[in-house]
Amino acid sequence: MTNSQNMIRSVSRKSQLPLISKIAFMVLVLTSSSVNANAIYTWIDDNGVTHYSQQPPASNQASSKKLYSEDIEPKHVGTIAPTKSVADLNQPSELEQQAAAIALADKQQAQQVCKNAQHSLNVLTTHTKLTKKNSTTGELVSMTEEQRQAEIVEQNQKIKLFCKT
Repeated sequence: MTNSQNMIRSVSRKSQLPLISKIAFMVLVLTSSSVNANAIYTWIDDNGVTHYSQQPPASNQASSKKLYSEDIEPKHVGTIAPTKSVADLNQPSELEQQAAAIALADKQQAQQVCKNAQHSLNVLTTHTKLTKKNSTTGELVSMTEEQRQAEIVEQNQKIKLFCKT
């Protein structure tokens, strides 16, 4: 064998060692983290407050439990829309009561509320990035999508109540 062939073999062996050690390290890290489950202690103190900790309680609480993180099932993430109770459905809302009072007092005011609600709804549905003036500070604040959707619902209710033909 020539010197150049020996040198190529020696370089290829040296380059393989760091790769093998990196692979072995990764396998060790990946397997060791899944083996160690975190213990979670839960207990209720004298005031009725529930505590969660990775350390056991300082005093031996009779109601303390030891849980393991792998045994705890994650909860579903999301929100549930609030629903009105049956009693609330039978009673007119505050907006409906105001609409009835305005309709009795002044038809012109009801028409103006109708016109403003239609305009606001048009703006809310045609634009997604809106700002609203903060009533306490007077600053312009960007509306979130949830706020925009709530305003759309409110403007639709106003149109339904005030825009009677």
